[in-house]
Amino acid sequence: MNPNDLYQTPNLLARDYSRFDVANRVLLTGHSHQAWPDCGFAAHSEAWLDAAAFVDDKWDRAFAKAERVRQGFANLLDDQTGHIALAGNTHELLVRFLSALPLRKRPRLLTTDGEFHTIRRQLDRLAEEGVEIVKVPQRPSATVGDRLMNTVSADMAAVLVSAVFFETGEIARGLGELAAKCETLGVPLLVDSYHALSVMPFSLRALGLENAFVVGGGYKYCQLGEGNCFFRFPEDCTLRPVVTGWFSEFDVLAANATGKVQYGEGAARFAGATYDPTSHYRAAAVFDFFDDRRLTPALLREISQHQVGLLARRFDELDADPAIVRRDRSTDLSNVGGFLVLHTSHAAEFVRELRERSVFTDHRGDALRLGPAPYLSDAQLEAGIDAIGDIVVSWKPRVRQETG
Repeated sequence: MNPNDLYQTPNLLARDYSRFDVANRVLLTGHSHQAWPDCGFAAHSEAWLDAAAFVDDKWDRAFAKAERVRQGFANLLDDQTGHIALAGNTHELLVRFLSALPLRKRPRLLTTDGEFHTIRRQLDRLAEEGVEIVKVPQRPSATVGDRLMNTVSADMAAVLVSAVFFETGEIARGLGELAAKCETLGVPLLVDSYHALSVMPFSLRALGLENAFVVGGGYKYCQLGEGNCFFRFPEDCTLRPVVTGWFSEFDVLAANATGKVQYGEGAARFAGATYDPTSHYRAAAVFDFFDDRRLTPALLREISQHQVGLLARRFDELDADPAIVRRDRSTDLSNVGGFLVLHTSHAAEFVRELRERSVFTDHRGDALRLGPAPYLSDAQLEAGIDAIGDIVVSWKPRVRQETG
């Protein structure tokens, strides 16, 4: 697919997202909730019809969909050696991972101060129970891998870090070197790939992360919707999660002669239990759609960089009052992931007023996040920035009065 066809109006992809009406709304939510292609609607129906036709025998079909989802994630990770467990959300998978760590012997975990709430909240709660949580600053992101590498020690149970930080959009550098240090010390490394996957190349082989644990999902850039998260672990992993589902026993139910809890082969080691397979029907269809449209990570990165660059350039042209909204230019756009961050103490108000103008965004604290997506045209992105400009103009008298 020629990316220039996606910059024009109408965007060539937009017709495949008619149910989300992407051509008539400026959905700058690509970093949080991308639109689903129409093929997902048919897949939803297929799941329902399979349940009606096959009742409990539907599971053979559901497991085939799950295998397609595993392969889709493996392709995005450029991973041919690891195993991939699936779950409805990353927290469930994180808890299984944490439950497998030797926290009694090594009650120390290393992370950053920029992790998404899934990791941040759970580790803070563990800290209340006596686990020592060591946090290094996420910024500057160019050296975060070095700081983690210089801090990790053999008495730590694991290191947990994002590939792209959710508040700033900045890419964490030096993770390959960190992985090598962790392997030498025998400390597992968990990488949260959620803000990297399907918006930029994230090859475990190229990054030196083949021995790392990786968590992520499809709610954002993959366009898979809810219920599609994964946990990738190395082929030789022998961890025994305490939080473990009975799906891990499928292959060993008849072989548990020792009385010790057994774990299945491969992905089953971190398996859960009964789930709603509808999400996997949808995800399998969307992975096929991306393959059919040749929406590769390299192409998606090219599109994303063009779109983020356009948003930044048009915002700079506004010459907005920094007392109202500003952009941090200390990080080059080549070092950010799939969204642009603007800073304003009025972030919540911006989100509300933009929504009134059919421009959809979100915020985290004072960070107003603008997330483009491949189905948006350049004209729509410009319209989103124009709306921000209109708000800035309307607020100028009020801000002058407030600042006296």
